[in-house]
Amino acid sequence: MRVGFSIPATSANLGPGFDSFGIALKLYNKFEAELAADWLVEVEGEGEGYLSTGGDNQVAMAMATVFEVAGHPELCAHIWCQNRVPTGNGLGSSSTAIVGGALLARALLAEQGLPVPSDGEIFRITAKLEGHSDNVAPALFGGFTVCYSRDDVLSYARFEPLRGLAAVVVPANGELSTAESRDLLPHDVTHKDAAFNVAHAGLLAAAIVSGQPDLLGDALQDRLHQPYRAQVIGDIEEIQAIVRRAGCDGVALSGAGPTIIGLLAADTDEGAYERAVRVAAAAADEVRALGTRRPPLPLEFSRVGSVRL
Repeated sequence: MRVGFSIPATSANLGPGFDSFGIALKLYNKFEAELAADWLVEVEGEGEGYLSTGGDNQVAMAMATVFEVAGHPELCAHIWCQNRVPTGNGLGSSSTAIVGGALLARALLAEQGLPVPSDGEIFRITAKLEGHSDNVAPALFGGFTVCYSRDDVLSYARFEPLRGLAAVVVPANGELSTAESRDLLPHDVTHKDAAFNVAHAGLLAAAIVSGQPDLLGDALQDRLHQPYRAQVIGDIEEIQAIVRRAGCDGVALSGAGPTIIGLLAADTDEGAYERAVRVAAAAADEVRALGTRRPPLPLEFSRVGSVRL
């Protein structure tokens, strides 16, 4: 029995929402699998030629973890990956792989009539594997998500924006590992900077949920991670300025970077996406002239999350 899932790209942090905020975007990696005698992974698209094709591939590792949790560590699978999300760019490519693997394993267990983990258990398993729950939650559940701890147990809340939302992303030509980017962050921050981020994170959550474009520019400001990560993203100021001039309501790093994301709001998701298409086109020539980035890409907001094929 061959099963498959489509997993959306994500943008985490979203300025001041460090390690907690995330949104899902309609750019998908698709994963299929069937039980096999040993691990084998075929990769097409992003990551083809350098992502692992064996049991240490992230999709396979996530599947193996769920198999083990379910009491069947002996199971293996043949996996097919169709990747469209750029790797190492802060758009949740690793989360798509881990979430995809976990959901594939659960589906294959169910096809065998075996007990399976709940959605909450899948969330906690994948968040532990990925290390960043703010990427995992929107990949699984779609929408705008906020991750937090309840009595030392990782949890999440999912919100539906009342108005339309879309994005323009500008990925880099190269990659930046999350671990490398995180090493740039200070161990301690001032009360002033902490208070700044609390205020702006609250403002951002309110702006996204209520769909107020006039608030997004101020709301996406941050003092906990973006200023430090900018040290290794040489074109960040130029790209952010280009995207703002082109018409985005607010601009931030996507995840740990180096992708820059611009958010746009409108009365409907369709209207916001139409704005994103116009903004991407307006920014394209200036971005191309820098020579450091892929073309700006307009993306719809995903309210659905992971979907079985």
